[in-house]
Amino acid sequence: MSKDLLDKYSPTRIVAGPGSLAQLGKLSKELGAARVLVVSDRGVTSAGHTRQGLDSLESAGLEVDLYDGVEENPTTVHVGEGLERASTFRPDLLVGLGGGSAMDCAKGINFVYSCGGSMADYHGVGKATSELLPMIGVPTTSGTGSETQSFALISDAATHEKMACGDKRAAFKTAILDPLTTVTQPVQVTAATGIDAISHAVESYVTRQRNDVSKKLSVEAWNLLSGNFQKVIESPEDVDARAAMQLGACLAGLAIEHSMLGAAHSAANPLTARYGVIHGVAVGLLLPVVVRFNSVACEDDYRELYGVSSAGSESLASRLEEFRSLSDLPGRLSDCKVNKEDIPLMSLEAAGQWTAQFNPREVTPGGFSEIYRAAY
Repeated sequence: MSKDLLDKYSPTRIVAGPGSLAQLGKLSKELGAARVLVVSDRGVTSAGHTRQGLDSLESAGLEVDLYDGVEENPTTVHVGEGLERASTFRPDLLVGLGGGSAMDCAKGINFVYSCGGSMADYHGVGKATSELLPMIGVPTTSGTGSETQSFALISDAATHEKMACGDKRAAFKTAILDPLTTVTQPVQVTAATGIDAISHAVESYVTRQRNDVSKKLSVEAWNLLSGNFQKVIESPEDVDARAAMQLGACLAGLAIEHSMLGAAHSAANPLTARYGVIHGVAVGLLLPVVVRFNSVACEDDYRELYGVSSAGSESLASRLEEFRSLSDLPGRLSDCKVNKEDIPLMSLEAAGQWTAQFNPREVTPGGFSEIYRAAY
């Protein structure tokens, strides 16, 4: 069913399976590439996956350059550095090889390289002024689902504002899902990215923008992710479970494309900006609280997603807390050394996040304060 959903609803061609990274060169040539800029990060490079991608491209006879300076939560600085590389090298195809940060940075570079201006010019939807270079996404985590989204999340280096920059032309032409690239992750990375993917399935199922397509994608993603999360934590080398998680994250990313996200992501962003809390950790802290907060508006939806007629928001929230406990991630905001006195200001910032407007229950700064305090 998963493959059918992707074939039917994803504009991105999905190539999946152990060892599929070796096809990068062939797939790039099929898109007409001669000069390829690979965007990655040093962790993925040190794990050897970037070298695998470069070898495949070079073996196919392509000219290749690498920018691997991307860091978690990419900023306008990273986009600027990658843009300098692109301006010198003049690629005709970009590859985002890594987690969501590398893939988002590749999209950001493409916006500015292809259309000019600065990253802030593309904050919003449909701001591209010309066609973008074709791109291939190679996720090495099972998390963001950026490979099936037309949005890049880029933070302003000066203000720390997360800018959602979306345009249908920014979708990857092809995505390679090779579960072998996720086996080398530390367990904390597996946990944080996996919970992020799970949060995408949960939030996209209940937003105000949800539709029949997004709900199908969210349910399939939830089933794959919730059924395999414990396996990848306890048996990291289980390639079948890794593949299921990667496919689930991909479907959840596509669900976002049709549905958007909600209050858990809005509340997570100030924690990352102010305290450097890893995104998946922040979402994992807040999502159970948000599920309970939203229950007055979408109890039946949570019951449908969970798949048990007698189990609703409380069962779902408890399951999410179990996932967090399995992976030894922080359970309270106080564990992350968040200052309680910052809650009013963070609440204002959360209410100003773009995803807040899609939450199924209206959420004001006062509502975000309630969420933060419940998670403290």
